[in-house]
Amino acid sequence: MAESAQLQVEICYATPDVQIRRELMVADGTTIQQAIMQSGLLRDCSAIDLTVCRVGIYGKLKTPDTVLRDQDRIEIYRPLIADPKDSRRQRVSVKAARS
Repeated sequence: MAESAQLQVEICYATPDVQIRRELMVADGTTIQQAIMQSGLLRDCSAIDLTVCRVGIYGKLKTPDTVLRDQDRIEIYRPLIADPKDSRRQRVSVKAARS
């Protein structure tokens, strides 16, 4: 029986203090969620909650059931703590008040 093809993928997660990059080999047909589980990242970093965190490949949002391709970089995104539009409005109003 022939072995299934192996794909090389990378999993990335970052906080302001820590950046984690893990490379691993997975079987052809593996999904994003399966690769994250296989990497051990959830065990090592308890802050990651896949029910809250979104995931993507090379900066493009994907669903956890997306099938991986060779050389994909899986990114786990932390939830936003502030609305970017509100933050920008606040910066503009502060700058306008100084002028």
